[in-house]
Amino acid sequence: MIRIILLLFSIISSIKTINSKNMTVSIIIPAFNEDKTVGNVIKAVKSLNYIYEIIVVDDGSQDNTAQVAEKAGAKVIQHLKNRGKGSAIKTGFINSKGDIVVFLDADIQNLTSKKVDNIIKPIINGEADLTKTKFKREAGRVTELTAKPLLKFFFPEIKFDQPLSGQFAAKRSFLNRIKLEDDYGVDVGIVLDADARGMKIKEVDIGKIDHMLSSLNDLNIVATEVVRTIVDRATEYGRVTMIDSLGKSIRMEILGLSLVFLGVFSTFFIRPIPIQVGLGISIFGTVIALFYIVKILRMSINMMRKPGARLQTLKSFFYMHSPIVISGIILLAMISTLVGAVHYENGKISIEPNSRNIIIFTSHNVNNQTIAVRGPYTVDSGLDNETSILRMPQDAMNTLEFNYGDSIYINGQEYILNQTLPGEDNVMRLPSDVMISLGLNIGDVIMDSSVRNVFTNLYAERYLPMQNNSNLTIKEGIIIKPGSANANTVNVFLNNQEVSSTVGVFNNGTYNVYLNGVLYTSIYYNDQHPQGNYTLYDGQNIITIEIDGQNQSNVAFASSDNGWFLNLTYNDENQ
Repeated sequence: MIRIILLLFSIISSIKTINSKNMTVSIIIPAFNEDKTVGNVIKAVKSLNYIYEIIVVDDGSQDNTAQVAEKAGAKVIQHLKNRGKGSAIKTGFINSKGDIVVFLDADIQNLTSKKVDNIIKPIINGEADLTKTKFKREAGRVTELTAKPLLKFFFPEIKFDQPLSGQFAAKRSFLNRIKLEDDYGVDVGIVLDADARGMKIKEVDIGKIDHMLSSLNDLNIVATEVVRTIVDRATEYGRVTMIDSLGKSIRMEILGLSLVFLGVFSTFFIRPIPIQVGLGISIFGTVIALFYIVKILRMSINMMRKPGARLQTLKSFFYMHSPIVISGIILLAMISTLVGAVHYENGKISIEPNSRNIIIFTSHNVNNQTIAVRGPYTVDSGLDNETSILRMPQDAMNTLEFNYGDSIYINGQEYILNQTLPGEDNVMRLPSDVMISLGLNIGDVIMDSSVRNVFTNLYAERYLPMQNNSNLTIKEGIIIKPGSANANTVNVFLNNQEVSSTVGVFNNGTYNVYLNGVLYTSIYYNDQHPQGNYTLYDGQNIITIEIDGQNQSNVAFASSDNGWFLNLTYNDENQ
């Protein structure tokens, strides 16, 4: 076993080595008036035999930087005027081709090939996605007095000794996805972007290096650009809003309101959560919300009292406080809806929201819809002289998967399904004997999710949709069920051409097939052999009933004990 593991490690290592050999390396050297040192930097890099290219970007120098670099063997790209270190780095990066891109300052006086190799090798060996350097030097005022305090404040996870090191290397795939700053903020910006994206960063110690010391004025420019970059990244990555006191209070206020939402829904709608737990969550959320709303009001009043631009303050308040206002409105709307839907009867409290239900379904029998807003439905008495008609809203018909003209049998009496009257889109008109049989009263409200339960286990007959201009009309006999179960697909063919299809549940037993109102044959269904073809011969016509594979349905086909399974009728009796 140990040998197998060692072999796997060996294979993985060899794959990494192969990949490493295939990785090309580009060196980018931004330079501004560096003719005294840039030649030595290029010389140190050229001694490494795996370097693919060396690019010096002359950022508007007024000395011989370009000539020295070109003579030393580098490719030189010139800016007509000084555009900044970051801009020079971007130019070099765009014009480079290496899989690994290395950035080196042009003013290093004692750079060696060993130092450069130490920067590159961790990436080649798969130890890092980005390397940056640390080194001993005489100066570091911007790092110690500006960069480190800000990073500790906004990005405490970054603990590099020298976050502003100008020497670093990174994979091109990473650099392609980030924003490179145009100025001295480019170094720290790359490090912060790498940290935010979870890249592997390694700080490499390259010993002591000698830089040209910058003037106080130059350091002021560097510090300003570094501060701007850190603050911009802190804002972009949400670090500023994590530390301001008003923002913290607002987030805690929204947390409190959210807990109230959760508690209310847990109490009334989420069965697995005990009522006591739901009430506890609501109370805890209310306490948090009240505490922080008082705190926010105090802070807001104090800020408004301070002299300054009131208009700007009001704009800031709008952006900061609008989430609380919207959350509060949602909470009030939800509670008012629940209170309006509370019913108290016989010592019991029930909630029947009067809002419309959202139903998601995939039945192919209802216009290929996937989302519909339906119900609830109010029960009313049937119209005079309509003792055998049920007037049903279209939404309820869709839920039952019926069409107008279909029939439902109640206590052996056939009732035809008909459309509602104008203006009664959610009214279900039922004859008095139907209401008695179903246990309903005038004024009862039926939720859409309960419609199938109201008519469950009743025998019904419905027309099947026809295809290919068939001269057949087909009705099926079904038993309405409250929920879905495993079912079969039934396809009907006339002279080898499919004319209709339906889905329903078969139980072991006999199913009658009628042709032109006369019993033609009986099919015996056996779940041990659920699929099969049944053929009816009628003169020149051949009708095939195909019982196909598994599906889902909330109706059961009617067996011979309950009615008939299929009733096929020619539209032209002569055929």
